Amino acid sequence: MSFLGDMRVIWRMAFHKGKSTDLKTRLEEFYSGQSADYDSFRKRLLHGREKLMSDLGALVSPGATLLDVGGGTGNNIEELGAALPKFQRVEIVDLCGPLLGVAQARIAKHGWTNVHTVEADATLYQPATGPVDAITFSYSLTMIPDWFLALERALANLKPGGILGVVDFYISRKWPKAGRAKNSTFSRGFWPNWFANDNVFPSPDHLPWLESHLEPVQVTEAVGKIPYFPILRAPHYIFLGRKKS
Repeated sequence: MSFLGDMRVIWRMAFHKGKSTDLKTRLEEFYSGQSADYDSFRKRLLHGREKLMSDLGALVSPGATLLDVGGGTGNNIEELGAALPKFQRVEIVDLCGPLLGVAQARIAKHGWTNVHTVEADATLYQPATGPVDAITFSYSLTMIPDWFLALERALANLKPGGILGVVDFYISRKWPKAGRAKNSTFSRGFWPNWFANDNVFPSPDHLPWLESHLEPVQVTEAVGKIPYFPILRAPHYIFLGRKKS
């Protein structure tokens, strides 16, 4: 953890948000100056990634294939830990070149022969090898404007019975279904405006969409700390579900 690195990230978040109408350009404008410090800062901001990946690793069989959509720097793949060798092929799919550059360095450092990077649009990408066994979105769905198209493409790329995993910020609906968390009026108003400054859009509709299109295996709702803002707790969820046969 580096205070100077954190300040570089916060500076970019505050003053280099990316204003292009093109998503790829916007992402690269935003991340180009903070890619080297990305993982250290986000580890304390993006809660639940470790649990998503470790639980996914326990669910898949040896020889499985995985797409980590919006996987950026490849940090999510490290979170697979001892389960990584179970995967025959892992693709880190992202639209942001600077983040994929960090992922490529990480792959080389660890000598991962089964992990590859792909620069592509999540709403359009189809793996050349055909449908896969697992797909993950780790804090990437809220940054994809047409998130529903990204999820529809993910379902099309997933084998029947395959696992889709998502961890991300969200806000609950005003009247969530029984058994689901209910955020306060303050949270439902504050967090969308807070995150929208960095082109991150927590939605009340992501989790209901996932639950209606897949067979839920695990759904967890929680809140997590925001670095340098000790009072604030942002809501996030972890979802793992199987594609219906």
